[in-house]
Amino acid sequence: MRRYLVAGNWKLNMGPAAGRELAAAVGERLRGRTLHGDVLVCPPFVTIPAVATVAQGDPVLLGAQNCAAHEQGAFTGEVAPGMLKEAGVQYVIIGHSERRQYYGETDDDFAAKIELVHAQGMKAIFCYGELLADRKGGRAEDVVRAQLKGVLPRLQSPNAYNLVLAYEPVWAIGTGETATPEIAQQMHAFSRELVSGMLGAEVAANMRILYGGSCKPGNARELIGLPDVDGGLIGGAALKAEDFVGIVDGAEAVLG
Repeated sequence: MRRYLVAGNWKLNMGPAAGRELAAAVGERLRGRTLHGDVLVCPPFVTIPAVATVAQGDPVLLGAQNCAAHEQGAFTGEVAPGMLKEAGVQYVIIGHSERRQYYGETDDDFAAKIELVHAQGMKAIFCYGELLADRKGGRAEDVVRAQLKGVLPRLQSPNAYNLVLAYEPVWAIGTGETATPEIAQQMHAFSRELVSGMLGAEVAANMRILYGGSCKPGNARELIGLPDVDGGLIGGAALKAEDFVGIVDGAEAVLG
């Protein structure tokens, strides 16, 4: 059985002091419990060292929200995967819809970043998903197919243990809208079918696919309980320890 992953993407929130406090609060609520999945927090770059003091994998893992497509050089403002590894990071989010929308990142960028993340022995969480116009226009599956085919076949050694997928219905992020369980399951099952065709049936069967669209304590159990949903990439609800742990509780209720 696939282990669930509940990953908190803090986005542009939480400086070092607040971030350490939040991660410590999450850890305190989970410590001593036997979890049947993994719990991850992804702070801003400057907050990673502070959070690393309390998020060491027991019970909270440490991630990053992005990385450079280069390991070193004249790239002002960038942070290399190797630097993240040294700071204690275990997972890196790649291709979030905000990186696509606001920073114009492309399949070339995503493939290069994932390769460097893997080269450092870290895991990548690759995000993909359709816009509202795509869904209303009946193009949701076409967009998802193009985004996955634009990256996965280009990777040298992708497998179910160094790569996690995160389906983002972009129209449901920060809008209060949530994909119905039927839509979430359909798109996750479709994604798994695509992975099977690209990387093989065994990889597809074991790869975790997260739901990334306004998952909250109130709907976590229903969403994560779906056959092809293996956890959540959590935004706003990850900024309060009680809410974030409530989502973990929902995952434990169905997958524990």
